[in-house]
Amino acid sequence: DEATYTALLQKLKDAFVREYVTPNGRLISGTQTAYVLALNFDMLPENLRLQAAARLAENVHSYDDHLTTGFLGTPYLCHVLTRFGYADVAYKLLLQEDYPSWLYPVKMGATTIWERWDGEKPDSTFQTPGMNSFNHYAYGAIGDWMYRKMVGIDTYEDGVGYKHIKIQPHIGGGFTNASASLKTYYGTLSNSWKVESDKISMDVEIPANTKATIYIPAANADAVTESGKALSAVNDLTVTGIEDGYVVAEVGSGVYHFSVAK
Repeated sequence: DEATYTALLQKLKDAFVREYVTPNGRLISGTQTAYVLALNFDMLPENLRLQAAARLAENVHSYDDHLTTGFLGTPYLCHVLTRFGYADVAYKLLLQEDYPSWLYPVKMGATTIWERWDGEKPDSTFQTPGMNSFNHYAYGAIGDWMYRKMVGIDTYEDGVGYKHIKIQPHIGGGFTNASASLKTYYGTLSNSWKVESDKISMDVEIPANTKATIYIPAANADAVTESGKALSAVNDLTVTGIEDGYVVAEVGSGVYHFSVAK
């Protein structure tokens, strides 16, 4: 079965490229959603992905840093931007206040997620009742990005049910702190980060009978301490390398207090 479906997947990807990608690597549809879906589901060859991500970011900038996605593209938009190094663009989208944006409905008094970005127009009139629900979660999918990328609570596919946890916060957007927690089957999983003038702190709780890979925002391990101790002196913690501005550490269950000198 594995061989069958691996071969089928490659056939599907090849067909997608033949039909929808130009020889120069452009999608025949230049919309944000087209690029988001192609990148999120790895439909493009690896050598075309970085330029595709750059075109997605350029598209967002061309709309004055606004999204133009609907139900299909919105859940993955900020994830894809972050994955390819454009977390700053994702934060710009998160914080936009005029239409279309997540905060436009909030500014208009929304306490629920709307079906349309402008279910209530700036002049306070409404869209047609045939498609104007005020109880529609689709655009609320930005919450998934805030948990997994902004705060950094995520999981690996090699361990079911948060057996292998990933903690990788993406600090930005002018935020000075963020925190979140999740009740897993093994106990509470949480992370919080705080940016101060002279340091960045991270408080992480990893539940019992699990393991975690933690990405600490620091240029080198010497800049990081855990509960006041050098990382090399912490039991059940192993630094495995430096990756894209993070010190990467493997840990077991427990509570960890990281401090990064700025």
